[in-house]
Amino acid sequence: MDKNTKGKGLSRGEFLKLVTLTLTTLFVKACAKLGVNLPTETPDSGSVEVVSSPTTQPGDKPMTQVAFIKTDDRVQGIQQAIDLLGINPVEGKHVFLKPNFNSADPAPGSTHPDVLRTLVTKFWDMGASKITLGDRSGMGDTRAVMEDIGVFSLADELGFEVIVFDELGADGWELGITPDCHWELGFPVAVPPLNSNIIVQACCLKTHQYGGHFTMSLKNSVGMVAQMIPGDTYNYMTELHSSKYQREMIAEINAVYKCGLIVMDGVEAFTKGGPATGTKVDSQVVLAATDRIAIDAVGVAILRYYGTTADVARGKIFELAQIARAVELGVGVDSPEKIEIVTTDQDSEAYAEEIRAVLLS
Repeated sequence: MDKNTKGKGLSRGEFLKLVTLTLTTLFVKACAKLGVNLPTETPDSGSVEVVSSPTTQPGDKPMTQVAFIKTDDRVQGIQQAIDLLGINPVEGKHVFLKPNFNSADPAPGSTHPDVLRTLVTKFWDMGASKITLGDRSGMGDTRAVMEDIGVFSLADELGFEVIVFDELGADGWELGITPDCHWELGFPVAVPPLNSNIIVQACCLKTHQYGGHFTMSLKNSVGMVAQMIPGDTYNYMTELHSSKYQREMIAEINAVYKCGLIVMDGVEAFTKGGPATGTKVDSQVVLAATDRIAIDAVGVAILRYYGTTADVARGKIFELAQIARAVELGVGVDSPEKIEIVTTDQDSEAYAEEIRAVLLS
């Protein structure tokens, strides 16, 4: 937090709250580095919760499935991919849908409107009790981005709620931190998704030219973190994008929440450039999984299959910084051998077999 916050329009109570947040963050970070586990409590109204990371260790994770549908039809592909997993994690639950609205650029620059419509309709059919969508844009005003994409009119039509994270107050953020955290003060995570019963990600398949290297489900979580908390001058996104540990910091966000379902629209992909524009290929695939590491690893294999940047192509997939750090924190599967790519038809299976070879190479 900015040490010069006091005296810049804050009340005494607001100033003390920010001081408390800073001291709490530094204390918990020190404890994490010393291996001291602190209890996580539900915060009182207006307080800040320190969200601890999972305790699952690498090597503990069982096999996980990634549904793989070769298609150029997003609607059909999403429906088939979810059905192929054979699960219904949304029945009777408040679903929080996290899209990729970094900008209003067309897919794969952002989540395609057909993806939103299909997922929301599918979740209502599967028995969801409530659906909320929210995000924070990194390359534009979030509300304007959502308006350009048509989110609000779609919400009126299909009956779901929309939250613009930029418009949350100071009490709309909870502080996340992990063992050996690379964030200087931790990272503020939006409260609404944490208060839902299940978080569902709708991510794209693309590279990231500004230090992330690739942006799929793990990187999509950055939209849940504040750029700045109202009343404070510290810029968390400046810290993220200027750090040599950017990719590790991306992974750390994912350690503080569970994701019940991920759907990746890979009908088109950026193999270079990104996240808004780039070298586009017709990759013709829709993926679904419950494991962020697994689906991103398969996504990286697809990018390598079509030819991608040196940063994404270098070394083994599970040695890439985003994935390696996520494995350390127990976010998901810990080796490519534990990923089972499942398909429905011969064309999908032939395509998947080529991607399996890249994944394991």
